Amino acid sequence: MNTTTSTLAPVRRFNTGRWLIWGSFALLLIVAPHIWGSGLGLTVLSQMGIAIIACLSYNMLLGQGGMLSFGHAVYTGLGSFMAIHALNRVTEGAMQMPVSLIPIVGGLAGLGFAVLFGYVTTRKSGTTFAMITLGLGELVFALSLMIPEFFGGEGGVSGDRMAGEPFMGITFGPQRQVYYLIAVYTFVCVALMYAFTRTPLGRMLNAVRDNPERVEFVGYDTQRVRYLAFIIAGFFAGISGGLAALNFEIVTAEVVGAARSGAYLLFTFLGGATFFFGPIIGGVLMVLALILLSELTKAWLLYLGLIFLFMVMYAPGGIAALIMMNVRVAAYGRLRELTGSYLALFAATVVMLLGAAAIIEMVYHLQLSTTLGDELNFLGLTLHARGWASWIGAVLVAAVGFGLFELTRKRFARRWGAIQEDIENQIKQKEAA
Repeated sequence: MNTTTSTLAPVRRFNTGRWLIWGSFALLLIVAPHIWGSGLGLTVLSQMGIAIIACLSYNMLLGQGGMLSFGHAVYTGLGSFMAIHALNRVTEGAMQMPVSLIPIVGGLAGLGFAVLFGYVTTRKSGTTFAMITLGLGELVFALSLMIPEFFGGEGGVSGDRMAGEPFMGITFGPQRQVYYLIAVYTFVCVALMYAFTRTPLGRMLNAVRDNPERVEFVGYDTQRVRYLAFIIAGFFAGISGGLAALNFEIVTAEVVGAARSGAYLLFTFLGGATFFFGPIIGGVLMVLALILLSELTKAWLLYLGLIFLFMVMYAPGGIAALIMMNVRVAAYGRLRELTGSYLALFAATVVMLLGAAAIIEMVYHLQLSTTLGDELNFLGLTLHARGWASWIGAVLVAAVGFGLFELTRKRFARRWGAIQEDIENQIKQKEAA
């Protein structure tokens, strides 16, 4: 009896935590437009869903496969162009297809181009792979200006998402309907990409990232593993592009440009490429930066660069890594000990950023807004871009903030190291028991 029982496969337990997470994610997608129901809110939410799919598809290359790509916008962008052309064929009556399936056309286009380009790019790895993707990205962008019959020239290609017969009153005219379509695709794509990480191919992709020589030694073709992952990433990238085509009803050459590929890289890194939910955070930050931050200041790109530099220096794992490290500390009941240090770090960072922001805004005012005089409003304060007092004050605030930040950071690092050492000792004691 005992022998028979031991040969049976172990019964998988119901994972309450996983169902709770996915249920909360679905609930958030459903109720979000009821919380932020304005036109701007629906636009931001729709673009967040699109960006989440794009960043997660990019992270299949960067985070899971260790493939640094500078041309991921090729697959989202070409997916957008194929989707908008398919939408126009539906509008003309030349093709019978529900509008809700147009993003699948983009996905298939992304997959097809990934099959074509990936065969070349994945034959190499490391820096060579990155340079090849950069070259292909520039090639496609150049072609977008040379072939106006397909890419539409500088004006791009426009379409009408209210094509075909309405289904149950759904015309995709109102932005709320488009948002829910994007939400459905977002949930399904996120679930599928998470499932990919649990497959043998997903596990082998991680092994190729960590130790390709050992993978080859046990008999696997590392190029084939990278190639298959590249194709799958291209499919999801194309779906993101297809959703963008429906959302904006216009596609221009900018969607295949290097700036878009750089945005995917930057925000995937900021969110945290080493964790699955990191690119989700990155996609949300990407939309907030491109829509909201760009409305607040003309120097928003400089701020993004400074934030990226700051994260590389002090938190290279991204926001997701910071969250998970603190979850580990909280699990051992030590997070409360760091509350004071976190508040001090936050206060010092705010002071440093205020001084740096004042300097940046005065520089931009001198360069771009000289006709408006030397006065500018900064957080309720009147600064004089040509006055020494404003410059000296801004520099002093930034310098004091940086000094306080370094002081509190070093103290925090010592405290953090002591807590981590204590946690490691507890873990060893439990293992020895």
